Amino acid sequence: MKIATFNVNGINTRLDSLLAWLREEEPDVACLQDLKAAHEQFPRKALADAGYGAIWHGQKAWNGVAILARGSDPVEIRRGLPGDPDDSQSRYIEAAVEGIVVACLYLPNGNPQPGPKFDYKLAWFDRLLERAKQLYASGQPVVLAGDFNVVPTDEDIYNPKSWRKDALLQPQSRERYQRLLAQGWIDSLRDVFGEERVYTFWDYFRQHWQRDAGLRIDHLLLNAQLAPRLSEAGVDRWVRDLERASDHAPTWIVLDP
Repeated sequence: MKIATFNVNGINTRLDSLLAWLREEEPDVACLQDLKAAHEQFPRKALADAGYGAIWHGQKAWNGVAILARGSDPVEIRRGLPGDPDDSQSRYIEAAVEGIVVACLYLPNGNPQPGPKFDYKLAWFDRLLERAKQLYASGQPVVLAGDFNVVPTDEDIYNPKSWRKDALLQPQSRERYQRLLAQGWIDSLRDVFGEERVYTFWDYFRQHWQRDAGLRIDHLLLNAQLAPRLSEAGVDRWVRDLERASDHAPTWIVLDP
């Protein structure tokens, strides 16, 4: 079973690239972030024609998350991260797919910091920690997949020096990511790649893609029930090289039956 996460950076703007990736790589589950589309603008028919059922949580112009399943319809469990009834940003959705609980998340960027956006990032992360603790203890196989907007360590970025003030590298962000792993979650890419450098994001500035000046901020975390099934992981870098590409590349794992 292949599970992927992909920040599409505008699902309708980059629909051709998304469909090309789905045709070529055939993930069984795809968690998408940053749809930048209201609920009614989601391209459900195009995805259905490509063989994917979908649930989504849209928001006009910003944010938005979706879970796609090849040849089936995801069964929605939860829409929105619990803990703040006043939070109107579309950043979290859960579904059951083929016996696995899939949580798709788009953690806030948090820039500029310090300030209200960074405060929101940390508060959202605290809520995620609570929900993740519940999911981990559920006894069900669970994957937390998405754009976490956290560079876990200096080994996950081409050069941390120029990013030290960025919200993605702040000690508070990294400390919360480590607290998440301390619950028992396995960082699947790091588990497979070991100390090898691997990136999932290259911004549009200063030829970062051409220079392979990347960051690893897209993660797939597995709980104790699912971690033993992990067999492969990778990044579909070719998608980042397409015309008008997202600044992220699809990141994936393969689970044994």
